[in-house]
Amino acid sequence: MTNTIANTFPSFSNSLIDDVKKNATTHSFSAGQILMKTGEFIKSTVLVLNGKIKVYREGEDGGEFLMYYLQPGQACAISMICAIRSEASQIMAKVDEDAELLMIPLDLMDKWMLQHRSWYEFVLGTYRSRFDDILEVVDNIAFRGMDERLEFHLKRIFSATGSRIINLSHQEIANELNTSREVISRLLKKMEQLGKVKLNRNQIEFIK
Repeated sequence: MTNTIANTFPSFSNSLIDDVKKNATTHSFSAGQILMKTGEFIKSTVLVLNGKIKVYREGEDGGEFLMYYLQPGQACAISMICAIRSEASQIMAKVDEDAELLMIPLDLMDKWMLQHRSWYEFVLGTYRSRFDDILEVVDNIAFRGMDERLEFHLKRIFSATGSRIINLSHQEIANELNTSREVISRLLKKMEQLGKVKLNRNQIEFIK
């Protein structure tokens, strides 16, 4: 476990890794499992060892708005903030790919901020990274049309997965962008005609 933590979180000091080993518990989750719901109180700080987590907001109509993905070596800044302030979650988190997570008791958050410089820097870096992600999303909503938003959204997914192929239906993408399937299908077809993607059934291959 020491090597796994050290390889996944290379910025962690040896003393922090020892504390993580002593206090954290490891849990495995399957794709599709809900980790966090809106209105729930956060019980643990979550670190990703393997897999991918989708963090999003859910509308009253059940629609989803993607905020960002969490990958190995990352943690959810919003859940950290809710945990520290003992507030209910304002987001949803779902396992996008089978995942292995480290769960750290909440009462260690403040303690480790004082005891471990590498934890302090990791938490601040997490806040900054997620802030940049959200700012980029806001910019795209405010200043771009749906065609540009779709292309940006697909590039984020390709970047997060490290693969040029994603397995999503047009309806799933429409849900994440809070629009209709017909709009997404039309725009994807246009992207295919421009040579940017190749469309297969429930699969999109990114070309450029």
